[in-house]
Amino acid sequence: METNSVQPVTILIVEDEAILALDLCVKLEQEGYSIVGTASTGRRALALFQQETVDIVICDINLKGDWNGIETARQMVAHRPVPVIYLSALTDRGTLEQAKVTMPAAYLTKPVTIDNLRIAIEIALSNFAVRSTPEKSESAPPAIPTNQVRDGETILQIGDNIFLKQNYYFVRIYQSELLYIEAEDKYTTVVTPDRKFVLRVSLAVLLQRLSNLSFVRVHRSYAVNLLRVEAFNDYEVQIAGHVIPLGRVYKDEFIQHFLMR
Repeated sequence: METNSVQPVTILIVEDEAILALDLCVKLEQEGYSIVGTASTGRRALALFQQETVDIVICDINLKGDWNGIETARQMVAHRPVPVIYLSALTDRGTLEQAKVTMPAAYLTKPVTIDNLRIAIEIALSNFAVRSTPEKSESAPPAIPTNQVRDGETILQIGDNIFLKQNYYFVRIYQSELLYIEAEDKYTTVVTPDRKFVLRVSLAVLLQRLSNLSFVRVHRSYAVNLLRVEAFNDYEVQIAGHVIPLGRVYKDEFIQHFLMR
């Protein structure tokens, strides 16, 4: 059986001081973040940004090359919206005004402590998620039913299909594609044949939101799509090559769904 883990926040570091860049990498990884790469120039940063999935950019304002950090951020945001945290030893009004034009998530002066950086990252991600949620227009047609779950996750649903957020887009998933859901702490992973979607919500709350679909809980950490069950016994359920444990507490309710009435 596959073991799914919570996907960490991915960070791109743009810093031309190699020692500082390495120090940031080490400290942020110790905090549980994933560093997708470091770049010492703006053009290299943009190339990495275009290649990788980046949740947040930490960018020094003074960079080598023809782009400073502000222009680098402008180029990246033009390619794809992303929260940017500036790092700089500069505190003059002119630099600050230039930086404000790009609407950064934060502007931290060097030297930066890991505590201040961690707080800036969490606030930046939270604010970015709110800004990325489309506002409802008064002239718009009736909206797709929206289930706002705890901790800010949004699930959209129309008929038997749901929309889950991935890389700043809501992606349609047909009920027939859904295989199973796995829970770990406050996160759940929705698994399809070719994708996984990690949500910041408990399994119980997610199942409540998907109550009109064919999911049933089979273990304290798993729920399965009954339409995709291929085989089962007293201890496990098989779905598309995955083996899901069948807990004793949930077995009777699970089997009831297969009894002829």
